Parts: sequence; structure tokens; C-alpha cells
Amino acid sequence: MITRSEPALMVIGGSAGSLDVLMSVLPLIRKDLQVPIIIVVHRKNNADSSLIQLLSAKSRLKVKEADDKDDILPGWIYICPADYHLLIETDHTLSLDVSEKVNYSRPSIDITLQTAAEAYGTALTCLLLSGASTDGAEGLEFAGKKGAVIAVQDPSSAEVSYMPQKAIERNPTAHILKPGEIAAFINSAGEQSGG
Repeated sequence: MITRSEPALMVIGGSAGSLDVLMSVLPLIRKDLQVPIIIVVHRKNNADSSLIQLLSAKSRLKVKEADDKDDILPGWIYICPADYHLLIETDHTLSLDVSEKVNYSRPSIDITLQTAAEAYGTALTCLLLSGASTDGAEGLEFAGKKGAVIAVQDPSSAEVSYMPQKAIERNPTAHILKPGEIAAFINSAGEQSGG
């Protein structure tokens, strides 16, 4: 068991098919989890706050749409807003960015993972879910090199296997998780952080 004294963070990325996984996993996450969670999912630009309400209804943690300059606090789940890149700053705050799309995506999972790895290093845990693009594979690789724990949904269990499959090809040592194993993996991140 890893004991960490520094603040920890979990970043979850996904695209097509990832929302169903999140909806089944969120109710199983410990309400005393001390590791903040950032969720970056590709969604339409005109998406309204219904996603936040939907996830809030399923979660025992507090859920909010990430805002510029938010402090990253234990007990919270931050959802990346549509059409923004979400950056993790070294002072453990959030920044929103509207620069060019990466891998045809804004938000880019890669950008969030890379900036999170710079800010948190070995205290970061990353999980990539179902999706139809290669977004996230490069970010996972970068995070892994910084000492983060990296995991990918088992492609055979994903509604759209392309994203997790590409991530595993690029990160063959990543943990591979079936949906039924994801909640325990998230809960154990809290144990690893000493929280």
C-alpha cells in the first residue's frame, strides 16, 4: 500500500459510452473519499447543466462544473465544462482555456492529464473510459512517466472500445479494469493518499 502525505488527485476521461459507466460507478464511491476527482468527457458545445444534475443525483460527493480559479478540494467532483480545455495548475487550482482543439477535441483529455501530472506527479491517479478517439492515450503515457497510477477500462467491456484500446497499446503496463472493478479502484486511490 502506498502512503502519500501530499494532496492527491484523480482524473477520469472518457467519450462515447463513458457516461453509462460513470452513472453506475458514482453511487459506489465512498462519501468520505478525500481525493478530489476531475471528470473530462467529450460532450456537445450546447450541453446544459443537466449533466451536472444527473451526476449529482448519483453521487454522494459534491459535484460541480469546473470554473476558472477553483481550488481543487477533497470531497468534490469537478466536471469539465463543454468546449473548454481544463488545466490543472501547480498551485492546485483549475484554469479554463479556449485554445485550439487537440485530437479534434475541446476539452482535451490529454491536456488535463498532462497538466495534472505536472502538478501532482506520483500523487495522481488516472482512468480512461470508453470512447471513439485517441484522446487520453498520450496524456496517460505522460502521467505514467511522472509516476502516476494509470488505468484503462477493459476495451471488451466498453461501449466504444477504440479509446481504451489505443490507450492500452500506448500504455501496456496500465491497469485494465472491468466496469465492476472501477469503483473499488477509485476508492482505493483514497486509501493510497492516506485519506
